[in-house]
Amino acid sequence: MNQPQLFDRMTAVADGTRSRVLMVLERHEMTVNELRAVLQLPQSTVSRHLKVLADHGWVVSRAEGTSRLYRMVEKLDASGRRLWQLVREQISATAAAAQDARRVESVLARRRSRSQRFFSSSAGKWDRLRAELFGKRADIVGLLSLLDNQWTVADLGCGTGQVTELIAPFVGRVIAIDDSAAMLTAARRRLSPLENVEIRSGALESVPLDDGSVDVALVFLALHYVAEPEKAIAEAARVLRRAGRLVVVDIMPHDREELIHEMGHVWRGFSEDHISGLFASAGLVGVRYRPLPADASARGPTLFAAVARRDSSVMERSLDHGGPDSVPLALTA
Repeated sequence: MNQPQLFDRMTAVADGTRSRVLMVLERHEMTVNELRAVLQLPQSTVSRHLKVLADHGWVVSRAEGTSRLYRMVEKLDASGRRLWQLVREQISATAAAAQDARRVESVLARRRSRSQRFFSSSAGKWDRLRAELFGKRADIVGLLSLLDNQWTVADLGCGTGQVTELIAPFVGRVIAIDDSAAMLTAARRRLSPLENVEIRSGALESVPLDDGSVDVALVFLALHYVAEPEKAIAEAARVLRRAGRLVVVDIMPHDREELIHEMGHVWRGFSEDHISGLFASAGLVGVRYRPLPADASARGPTLFAAVARRDSSVMERSLDHGGPDSVPLALTA
């Protein structure tokens, strides 16, 4: 069964022109017209050779607009790989292959020129065009791939689960916690397809999690609703593992009275000094506080992002001395 297939493949690459086509398509994906420019052959001849190579399993193609792009098959079987290695060694040493390689560079240069012309004419509107094509948060969502896929994350004050939904595909587990029954109902509807999400009822001042049980704790736009933020930050720090991180996103100080009266805000935002003090009291170190870029379409106050980590050295000293502030032994695992 395999021998006729091998002979068929040998027939397909026995032609010098088809071997040159494969030399090009091994490294680059090209249209018929681009291959015509590289090989200096009529379009009909290039198309005929591509059909033979496709029929014998050497090349594949895909549609792109009104064109088709061709490339060499990426995963050949063992006999195909050995055959191609022999053919490539013979063809790569020829003058024709060297000329083809130079013309390939010309084709690629024309592609780059088209891109440069586009960006030259579109630089002023590129942000808008990219947002229209890919959405305003495409860059942020892509950066979530930097998260560790083994992490357990606590989304404290999860609300309807928007943040949990965003990060769950990129981490090992998310525990979403809120004390509003209505919010949790909405979160359960939203998050039901996600198998690595657990939803719990609980307040930020009394988080229903064990000591040292999560790698990251998130408090997104929830701290300004908490009557005693120092307790909420202390609880978030308590559930962090050694060197675990707390991230708080909230409102910077403002004088918007309507947010107090109409939306139930308890705090008019948090300054850098206030947040740094809360973090330090909870035993968190490495505090960073950064205002976030304002969204032109947003009507609320400016937001900040603050991050700090659990001080593992303090934890180790507490374990050694076994004092009243000692950390549970589970954290040493």
